[in-house]
Amino acid sequence: MDIERYGNRRIQSRIGSQAAPDRANNKVCYHWRAGRCHRHPCPYLHSELPEHSDGGAKRAAVADERGFRSQGLVWRNPNTNGNSGPHSKWGKGRGGGAVGGVRPQRKALDTICSYFILGTCSYGESCRYLHSWFLSDSIALLTPLKGHQKDVTGIAFPAASDKLYTGSKDESLRIWDCQTGQCVGVVNLGGDVGCMISEGPWIFVGVPNAIKAWNTQTGTDLSLSGPIGQVYAMSVGNEMLFAGTQDGRILAWRFRAAGDCFEPAASLVGHQLPVVSLVVGAMRLYSGSMDHTIRVWDLSTLQCIQTLTDHTSVVMSVLCWDQFLLSCSLDKTIKVWVATESGKLEVTYTHQEEHGVLALCGMHDAQAKPVLFCSCNDNTVRLYDLPSFNERGKIFSKEEVRAIQIGPGGLFFTGDGSGELKVWKWLTSEVSAAGQ
Repeated sequence: MDIERYGNRRIQSRIGSQAAPDRANNKVCYHWRAGRCHRHPCPYLHSELPEHSDGGAKRAAVADERGFRSQGLVWRNPNTNGNSGPHSKWGKGRGGGAVGGVRPQRKALDTICSYFILGTCSYGESCRYLHSWFLSDSIALLTPLKGHQKDVTGIAFPAASDKLYTGSKDESLRIWDCQTGQCVGVVNLGGDVGCMISEGPWIFVGVPNAIKAWNTQTGTDLSLSGPIGQVYAMSVGNEMLFAGTQDGRILAWRFRAAGDCFEPAASLVGHQLPVVSLVVGAMRLYSGSMDHTIRVWDLSTLQCIQTLTDHTSVVMSVLCWDQFLLSCSLDKTIKVWVATESGKLEVTYTHQEEHGVLALCGMHDAQAKPVLFCSCNDNTVRLYDLPSFNERGKIFSKEEVRAIQIGPGGLFFTGDGSGELKVWKWLTSEVSAAGQ
C-alpha cells in the first residue's frame, strides 16, 4: 500500500483501486504506459482502467471509425480545383503510421535509448530501454565502419569490385575492403565531397568546381572542369554524365569509349538556385533544386519540358520507380507523381512526415517486395512498404543520414553526419531482431 501526499491531504491508494477518484478524472498516465513517468506524485493514474461493457463498446466504435478512415485514405488526391486526380493505390492500407496498419501498445522495450545513440548511457545491460540502432524484423546491422571525421555524403560500389568507396565533407575518399571491413586507402581531395556515384567501373566524385573521375579497372584518373561552386548531385543516362551545381546549372558530359574520356555536351539552364538532386528515368532527367521546383528535361533534346511546383521547400531527393517519380522535401512531404494521358506529371499521392525529408532510396527486401527508405532530419531513416506506405521499421543514427546506397546480395549502406558508415543486410526470413 502506497502513501501519497497531495498538499496537506494524505491519501491511501492501492494500484488499480478507486481510492483516488480525483486523479485527473481517472485518466491513465501516458508516460506511465510508456514506462518513463518520473513525477512524484503523478496527477494521473498508474494503472489501467477496468473494462466496462459501455466503455468497451465506445472504444470499439472509435476503432471502427479509425479503421474506416484509414482504408479510404488515399484512393485519390484532390487537386487545386477541388477535383479528384488520377486513381492511386499509394498509401492505401496505412494505419496511422503503425507497423502493418496495427498500432502496438507503447512499451519501454519498443523505445530506443537516446543516451545509447549518443554513446553516453551509463546503465548498460540494465537499461530499461533498447540499446539498438534499429527497430525492424527485416534487417540486421552487420558492422559499423569508422574513419571519416565529418558527414558521409556519398557511397559507391562499382561493378565487379570488392571495394566500397565513401566520400565525406572531411575532404577525403576512403576505400574499404569488403572482405575484412578495413579501410585500405585514403585519398585527399582538397575539398568537400558534395556527392558520389558509380556507373560500371567508373566512380564520380563531386567537389567544389570540379568532378573527379576514376576507372577502377583501367586506373584512368580524370578531372572534369566546368562546375562553378560545389557539385551537389550527379546522375548518368543516355551515355551522358549530368552534374547539378551550386550556380543552378546542370552540366552534361558525353562519354567517349574510344578515348576512355568525357567531352562537354551541354549546360542546362533554368533553376534559380543550386541543383541538389538528379535522377534519370524513361529518357527523362529530373532535377530538384533549392528553388523548390523539379524540372523535367527531355534527354534527346536536353530541353526542359515541364516544371513541377508542388513542393514548398528544398527538393532534397528525386527517385524513379517503375512509371512513377517520387520526390521529397524539407517541407516534410514525399510526393508520388504519375504521368497523365497528356504526358504531364501530376501528384497522385502525398505522404506527410513529422520532419523534413533528406533522402530517398528504393530497394527490394529479401522477399523481393519494394521498400522505400526515407531519411529525415530527426536522425532517423524510416522504412515503408510500397505502395501502401505502411511503416515496417526505423533506423537510428547519431546525426542525419545523407547517404544510402544499395549493395549486392541483400546488402545496403548508410552514412551519417558524424562520419559513421554502417553496413546492413536484409534478413531472408523475418524474425524479431534488434541490432546492438
